[in-house]
Order: sequence, then C-alpha cells, then structure tokens
Amino acid sequence: MDNLIQIISVPVIAAIVYGALAGYKLIVNGRENWIRIIPVIAGVLGVILGIIAFYAAPGIIAADNVLTAILIGGASGLAATGANQVWKQLFSKPDTDKKDREGGGDGKSNPDG
Repeated sequence: MDNLIQIISVPVIAAIVYGALAGYKLIVNGRENWIRIIPVIAGVLGVILGIIAFYAAPGIIAADNVLTAILIGGASGLAATGANQVWKQLFSKPDTDKKDREGGGDGKSNPDG
C-alpha cells in the first residue's frame, strides 16, 4: 500500500501544479511575457511541493533524501506543462500555420512567385 501512495504522489503534484497554472493564466490574462515563464513556474512549484511532501509526510513521496524529492517534484511540475500541451494539441483547431511550414506563406521559399 505504501508503494501505491508513493506512485500516486507524482500525478498529485502534477495536478496541483496544473491547477495553479490554470489560475495563473487567468490572472495574467494572456500577456505573452508572463505566459512564457510558465514552464519555469511549473518546475519551481513542483520542487516546492516535492520538498513540502518530503518533510511534511516522508512516506508519501518515493525519496530517500531531499535532493531526490526536489528532482521528483520538479519533474512532476514540468509534467503538468507537458500535460497541458497534450490537451491543447488534442483539442485545438486545425493548424493555420501549415501553409507557412510547407513553404507557401512567406513568399521567400517559392522562387517562381
């Protein structure tokens, strides 16, 4: 049972970070400079949660020392950013930049035009 709790701690940290970043996105209201730092915030928040989990409930995270807890927390926080991108890619509208990638949108890659 202890192993199950330790395995579940990673997605729990990722879910907490995901929710916090969703609130952060609402607060910054689409300002690009603030949105660019979301992966950094996710990693730092994950590290903080990993350290808190290590000291508050040592059996809840699969770490023997604080460095391992930092790495597990940071990876869990960054996993929240990856989960956001998976969700975004699965349910987004078709890519409008496809024409640019294929060489038709900038006028430079077509020597005849």
